[in-house]
Amino acid sequence: MNPNLLFDFSVNRESKTINVKREFAANIKLVWDCWTKPELLDLWWAPKPYQTKTKSMDFREGGSWFYAMIGPDGATHWCRADYKKIEPQKNFSGLDAFCDEEGNINTDFPRSFWTNSFSANTDRTTVDIVIKYEELEDLEKIIQLGFKEGFTTAMGNLDQYLETQFKLRNELRTDNKARVCTYLNFPGNTEEAFLFYKSVFQTEFSGNGIQRFGDLPADSDHPPIAEAVKNMVIHIELPITGNHILMGTDAPREMGFTVTQGNNMHISLEPETKDEAKRIFEELSAGGNITMPLQDMFWGAYFGSFSDKYGINWMVNYNTKNENSNQV
Repeated sequence: MNPNLLFDFSVNRESKTINVKREFAANIKLVWDCWTKPELLDLWWAPKPYQTKTKSMDFREGGSWFYAMIGPDGATHWCRADYKKIEPQKNFSGLDAFCDEEGNINTDFPRSFWTNSFSANTDRTTVDIVIKYEELEDLEKIIQLGFKEGFTTAMGNLDQYLETQFKLRNELRTDNKARVCTYLNFPGNTEEAFLFYKSVFQTEFSGNGIQRFGDLPADSDHPPIAEAVKNMVIHIELPITGNHILMGTDAPREMGFTVTQGNNMHISLEPETKDEAKRIFEELSAGGNITMPLQDMFWGAYFGSFSDKYGINWMVNYNTKNENSNQV
């Protein structure tokens, strides 16, 4: 996370609330989507080493989010959030609780009432979170269980993963000539797969070759990299037949990612202009499911992703940092 971004965490025992103020270097629509779309929530909601897996979500007043928190040993804890009030891109509130696999509330545990408010300031968005408990002892228990550390790490890991991955990708681009790539995600065996592809196509990795999570410089503004993740691949590129580029990354479960066949491969389009990126995104995503709206991102790209109406996964990426390179 950018060190200039606001993050404030406080506890008010008199009102029995946890208060969090968190700023993101992204516009309000993207941040709202990250809090309200299950495919994005599953990426960051769980504190490591847990991961989130949504079973169902009906984001509306009176609807609910039914999900599991899965530990590294496979232990599953079911949770349910019941939405009470929603004002799109402004705020939403609801009751959170533990439940069983069928969604029945576990009355042995207290419920917490969340109110999340979103406010925009140019290219930044602030989320104000108030979590209220009925009893002070319930609040104290949550704090003792490490809620602050877990919640902070979950959000920070997603920031770091996105920022670093696209930073490395942009460093390998010196211009904005149009190209098509294929982006692959693996649960931890990216290196094995790309060494195999390298032997088949008899080409060499681009740039500095294999970039690992452990190669990242220490940064006090980001959570430390877990030992199990350090040797994993954060980015790699391999030219194959016809100047096509294979790109890849590991999506560690320690960071809350779940890789399954069908969601681990994207066709990545890199148009020459921002207008062309917008046109392709809008026309190709029509009738499909947008997972990341097309917009300027804090890592220096105009980026979006979606599944088209036939279920094919796409990314559209225009490198805004090289906008002047084509004007020669």
